[in-house]
Amino acid sequence: MTLFRVLEEAFGAQDWWPAQSPFEVMVGAVLTQNTAWRNVEKAMDNLRAAEALSVAAILALPEGELAALLRPSGFYRIKTARLRALCLFLERRGVAVAPEKLAAQGEWPDLRRGLLAVHGIGEETADSILLYALNLPVMVVDAYTRRIGGRLGLLDDHLSYAEVQARIETELPPADVPVRNMLHALLVALGKGYCRPRPRCDHCPLNARCAYSAG
Repeated sequence: MTLFRVLEEAFGAQDWWPAQSPFEVMVGAVLTQNTAWRNVEKAMDNLRAAEALSVAAILALPEGELAALLRPSGFYRIKTARLRALCLFLERRGVAVAPEKLAAQGEWPDLRRGLLAVHGIGEETADSILLYALNLPVMVVDAYTRRIGGRLGLLDDHLSYAEVQARIETELPPADVPVRNMLHALLVALGKGYCRPRPRCDHCPLNARCAYSAG
């Protein structure tokens, strides 16, 4: 939480996840796998222009047409299959019209297991959906989290996703969605702006606390 406060002071409030609805968050979480967000935005714009940003519209599209709309996001054939699988999951759960109602169908660990059973949904994608689309208190772990935590000397490289998540969760207020939302967004801001693969340590707000920078 000390690091959280330092980053919040440095970067201010973060508006994340960028989307116009919970379902758009879910779609974005699938499309952002292995690509930059700017490419996801292009694919999302295509879906909006085609009036295909709903579960029913996506399932009604022929796979080839959906793949063409998703092409800017990269690996578009794979993502077509994954997005359709997510939409089928939401349809089976009876929340196709209002996917955010999935949050009312049980405790988040059970919902997480359900999402992880969907083709192409891994831990980071599932947790992004839980936190940002369903407003459930789950910390998202991504490449920025691992890189920053490793350089600060807080995380070992060999830790699994679950182990990294558990270590962070022990330091956070229980069931506090805004803190988890903001912390992840702040780590993304730090990772993009300073803690890059080739880091910009000189002006990093965590410079004085970082084992990597001191070394």
